[in-house]
Amino acid sequence: MGNEQMLANAPLFAGFGSAELKRLARDLYPRQYQTGDVILKEGEEAAGFYVVSSGQVDVVKNLGGSKETVLCTLGPGDFFGETALLDGYPRTASIRGLEDGEVLVMTRWDFLAGLKSSPDMAIQILRTLARRLRQTDARLSE
Repeated sequence: MGNEQMLANAPLFAGFGSAELKRLARDLYPRQYQTGDVILKEGEEAAGFYVVSSGQVDVVKNLGGSKETVLCTLGPGDFFGETALLDGYPRTASIRGLEDGEVLVMTRWDFLAGLKSSPDMAIQILRTLARRLRQTDARLSE
């Protein structure tokens, strides 16, 4: 499946027109990962936005520490890496490959330009951030 088709199937880009999907697909480049690979590390400076195109990844706090916690698992069409790009602070969690797969990577510059030019993309990211915050709040109150 090509980048444009993968984006069309991702909830974040639902409803985007062909021209917008084509423009976004040009800004993405594939990166393969293997089971157990650390794709992003908590505390690092943000340089990119990621969309899972195949396989699954775990979002992990305190990776390798005594209190390592898997926050959630993401699969094809899901995205990560947006929080640190938006607020300019270091990564809040690590991302580890749960199985072999591929992510599509967009540079910080292209991600921010995409948000400025696409209100639909910005709104979808805000919705996802709000949902993830609610899920985290629910986990903390358990």
